Amino acid sequence: MGVFERLLSVWVALAIVAGTLLGNLFPSLFEVLSGIEFAQVNLIIALLIWLMIYPVMVQVNFESITQIAKEPKGLILTVVINWLVKPFTMALVGWLFFKGVFADFIQPETANEYLAGVILLGVAPCTAMVFIWSQLTKGDASYTLVQVSVNDVIMIFAFAPIAALLLGITDIIVPWQTLLLSVGLYVVAPLLAGLLTRQRLKSKASSQQHNVDSVLQNFDARMKPWSIVGLLLTVVLLFGFQAEVLLTRPLDIAMIATPLLIQTYGIFAITFIIALLIKLPHRIAAPACLIGTSNFFELAVAVAISLFGLQSGAALATVVGVLVEVPVMLSLVWFANRTRHWFSPN
Repeated sequence: MGVFERLLSVWVALAIVAGTLLGNLFPSLFEVLSGIEFAQVNLIIALLIWLMIYPVMVQVNFESITQIAKEPKGLILTVVINWLVKPFTMALVGWLFFKGVFADFIQPETANEYLAGVILLGVAPCTAMVFIWSQLTKGDASYTLVQVSVNDVIMIFAFAPIAALLLGITDIIVPWQTLLLSVGLYVVAPLLAGLLTRQRLKSKASSQQHNVDSVLQNFDARMKPWSIVGLLLTVVLLFGFQAEVLLTRPLDIAMIATPLLIQTYGIFAITFIIALLIKLPHRIAAPACLIGTSNFFELAVAVAISLFGLQSGAALATVVGVLVEVPVMLSLVWFANRTRHWFSPN
């Protein structure tokens, strides 16, 4: 790992500061950029995330996917945490803070909206950034792809019923455009591009009598800096889009962020301990822990806006989820890498 990658947390911190400052200095520019979207998916951020994901997809070995059936524990852990644990712990933690700890500081209606927002985040497991966290922990790219794909399939059927149950709303309308567009942009398209690139690199290595693994590793090394640049630019844009809120409503941001942080670190801890107990190898355990802690924020934001409105507390809560995710996830990536020796190396 080069110096640039080792100091990634420093660059992200600078990107957060830069985004916040630029967003306040040039609000009209960021307003225009934030408006370049379709179905609640910002197309510029989508392009940057695609840039991050594409090199990971090149490392996906379709020949090894058939072997995943021999290691089902990581996939089972992902499903259980994301759909039987995470939504309910998020609802509980949110209720404890917005109805208890912070009850004297916010109006009951606002508390209800904040609670709804964090619940929507808890019911929407991540689709895109998981691939980046997996790459940073040297996770198994093929296994991560299967974990994300299974999550996406379950989301189609489980998101609305679980959200309706926890929100107490009987009619949850799933924004299918947002869901399908995000899956297409963040999974299908880069996967196809990665597959074609992988085949081309393998053919080139074969014709030149080079080692295939070495060629793939060299490609990954050349692309990794671009992935990190994509991550940093994404952070700048996300914080630039919300710069005004960050500076004008810091107390609200802090109150929403508190249960989100507790939930994120708590879910990671639960998954991490279970992964140790069932003896998962680190290449599977690390992504499994990180999948359970990150969120599909485009979906959560879209549903919050459709149910409660653009200026609602629910929409604000989902946006805060976006802002805290990258710094928090990087801290968990660091922890996962530092504890690699606790797991089986296989």
